Amino acid sequence: MSIICLDDFADDGPDKILVLDTETTGLVGGPEFPGDKKHDLVVDIGICEACLSTGKVREIYSSVVGYDVDEWSEDMVHSWIFENTDLTVEKVACAMPFFEVKKQVEKIVKGRWLTTYNMRYDLDKFLYREPWNLKGLFMECRDIMFSAANVCRLPLPDPRLETQYEKYRYPKLDYAYEKILGGKDPAGIHGVQDHRALSDAKVASYVMIKMHDDGEYDPMDLRGRHSS
Repeated sequence: MSIICLDDFADDGPDKILVLDTETTGLVGGPEFPGDKKHDLVVDIGICEACLSTGKVREIYSSVVGYDVDEWSEDMVHSWIFENTDLTVEKVACAMPFFEVKKQVEKIVKGRWLTTYNMRYDLDKFLYREPWNLKGLFMECRDIMFSAANVCRLPLPDPRLETQYEKYRYPKLDYAYEKILGGKDPAGIHGVQDHRALSDAKVASYVMIKMHDDGEYDPMDLRGRHSS
C-alpha cells in the first residue's frame, strides 16, 4: 500500500478525499459466492477528488466498463440504467474491458481516503465483492449519505426502523444536493441528476464539502457504518 502524505491531513482527518460513484445493472450486487448467477455488474464508474479546506472538486476518473453483453440476460439488457440514461448496452459492449478499468481504478484509489454516497451499495455490494475485490486497498471516510440523512431529517416510513445511528430516512442524492446546497449548483447539473457515475460523484462531493463547512460532516466519524 502506498505511503500516506501528511499534507493531505487536516486537524480532524484527511483534507483530500476521493468520492466514488458506480452505476450498475441492478440492485442485487456482485456475486456473494462462487457460481452465484443472480448478480449485477458495475457498468459505469466515476471518481472525483474533493478538497475540504478549499472546497474545490477535481474530476479524476470516468469510464464505462466493458463486458461481453451477448452473455447477458434480458433483465440486464433492459436494466434501469439503460432505460433511463444516455448509457446504452452498445456503449458497454464497445467500452474498455473490465480488467483494464479495474487496473486503472486500483491505481487511483490505492492508499487514499475514499467515500461514496451510500457505501453499503457501491462498496459492500459491488467493489468489495468479486470481481473487483478492492477491500483493504484504501481507507474509508464517513458515508456522505449518513450525514445527509441527519441534515435533511426525512422521517422514517416506520418509527420502528430507527436505530442508534439511523434516525432518519436516507435522502436521494438529488434531494440532498438541492436541500443542503440551498439551490446553488456548483456541480452544474441544472436541476437534473443524470445518473452517470462521474456527475453523481461530483454532486456528492459538493454535498460533502458543504456539510463539512457547516460542521455536519466529519470524515473520520464511522459510527453506524456496519449497523443494521
